[in-house]
Amino acid sequence: MKKTVSFSKNSTNVFFHILTKCNLNCRHCYINREQHGENTLPLSTIEAWLGAFAKKSNIANVIFLGGEPTIHPDLSFAIKKAKNMGYNSITVDTNGYLFNDILSKVSPDDVDYFSFSLDGATRKTNNMIRGEGSYDKCIEGIKKAVSMGFGTSLIYTVSSANIHELEMMVPLLDDLNIERFFVQVIGIRGKPAQINQEKLQVSRSEWLSIIPDVAEKAAKRGITVSYPKVFLSSEETFECAGLVAENYFIFPNGRVYRCPICEDFPLHSMIFKDNRLVNTGKLNENDLFNLNIPEGCVMNKLVQPENLSYKSDGTPEYKVACCLLKEEIRFN
Repeated sequence: MKKTVSFSKNSTNVFFHILTKCNLNCRHCYINREQHGENTLPLSTIEAWLGAFAKKSNIANVIFLGGEPTIHPDLSFAIKKAKNMGYNSITVDTNGYLFNDILSKVSPDDVDYFSFSLDGATRKTNNMIRGEGSYDKCIEGIKKAVSMGFGTSLIYTVSSANIHELEMMVPLLDDLNIERFFVQVIGIRGKPAQINQEKLQVSRSEWLSIIPDVAEKAAKRGITVSYPKVFLSSEETFECAGLVAENYFIFPNGRVYRCPICEDFPLHSMIFKDNRLVNTGKLNENDLFNLNIPEGCVMNKLVQPENLSYKSDGTPEYKVACCLLKEEIRFN
């Protein structure tokens, strides 16, 4: 099986947002243009920034994102630059519209996976979340990619608006010949973090009663499934990906984060200046990774405290797991 983004200890991933422009207006979009920039990076800058991580390329997975990365007219060239630099794997995250005839400009040897975002097993639910017409366009894009021999994965961001359809995704994944299924928890960043926005996160009881069971059902069909545990018991050991893995989230304004929960804030640990990657001064996210608190993820405690619950004595009922370290299940 081809390689792609890995949410495990000792993994290295470069999440490269080459633009923030998108043709859709999803309800849970995490892009914050005030913090991430609005520019579309020129190919020369993309090449230079990829080169900053080239020493890790033999172990690093690069993921091209946006906005919608296929809107970028030079995405195919960026992919080939990454390929020539020897990156461990190359993935394109897409909403399925596949602009600029991208599938005809690259080959399955260039791209390990096109990873499609679908947030409903039915047209009604997905379009309510992602926009009218997006369901059919995504399904069409998946079928075309599969027919041309590309590896395909699917991302489903679980929220209160679509968790009722997660189990319905299992036969759909099978029908579409999807190889990998990534279940994501919705983050309180970007649009969901705005004042007066609807509550999209699901409860702990819903998550624990539904997600692992659906993941196992999909895995039994030969699909590799990754999902975040989110909630740990007080006895389980918490680990932070900032300490046990290397993840870099690059944005068009040059900011580079290690933790996605921080992305609504100027807590980035690195930044590109004149195409050189430099460390930022204190205080930044790196200074927080070593903090050990009974609630687990310190970023969650600071940014998303509504995810937590406490006993009458003030101790937490559970820990919140790192969102970048996920369970992966696969049955051969």
